[in-house]
Amino acid sequence: MLRAIARKYVPRVVRDLIFGIKMHRAAHGEYPRLVRPRTFNERILRRKVFDRRPVLAQLADKYAVRHYVAQRLGPEILPKIYCVTGDPTAIPFADLPQRFVVKPTHGSGWVRIVLDKAALDVQELIGTCNCWLATNYYNLLRERHYRQITPRIMVEEFIDDGSGSAPVDYKFYAFHGKVHLIQIDGSRFTGHRCSLYDRHWRDTGVRVQLERFDGPVHEPVNLGLMLQTAEKLSADLDFVRDDLYDVGSRIYFGEMTATPGGGFARFEPQAMDEHLGMLWGRRPARAQIG
Repeated sequence: MLRAIARKYVPRVVRDLIFGIKMHRAAHGEYPRLVRPRTFNERILRRKVFDRRPVLAQLADKYAVRHYVAQRLGPEILPKIYCVTGDPTAIPFADLPQRFVVKPTHGSGWVRIVLDKAALDVQELIGTCNCWLATNYYNLLRERHYRQITPRIMVEEFIDDGSGSAPVDYKFYAFHGKVHLIQIDGSRFTGHRCSLYDRHWRDTGVRVQLERFDGPVHEPVNLGLMLQTAEKLSADLDFVRDDLYDVGSRIYFGEMTATPGGGFARFEPQAMDEHLGMLWGRRPARAQIG
């Protein structure tokens, strides 16, 4: 009853703000400073609630972002796409290769990697796709830009980096067109771990949400090229995280994220949260800040 009244009479921006403040306090143990944000997560929260630039929705849309990337880098960096549809039963499974990736365009973290089509339960996967399509991702963390995305299912090329499973994911935190931090995610489905390195491939020792890798992470072959690529993609933005894959002979684009973790991911030590917030707050003249 009270929720129905709130939805009717309280503006969405106010409801999103209240939700964000409560969740921020639960995640970080303090109320956020939104007038003069100091930390990275406070700036994400402010972006979620108040930033209405259409480009944020384009970056979050797993299909629309391909056009953004192709305009800046050319289509060669993009994985092949086999199908985009609003009806999972229309996926041409018979025509797909042995390995492929299925994900919705309107969410984050939802993905199914198919390594052996012969062992695939097609009806189960269709059911999962229908659940994705029926879910409004905005309702989970109140990231406003997800409300503007048309829900669709996308089937694309599996990127093989030789690991035999999900490829290592390199996530480049770029502020005003310059990468300052690289998050390395691996073993996503067999004990997900990640570590944080700086742009010179020095381990920061920082932990964010997940357990760190047990030892040093080897520098990728194409680190220099990935840095250049991430900085080209982020040149006109105050902050974005660019996710890329390195298979040795080339690199591939993964996705772009404007609000990592929804603003609720804890850095340990917290000094990293404050350091990234400071980098975001800088306003060089060459950047186009929204």
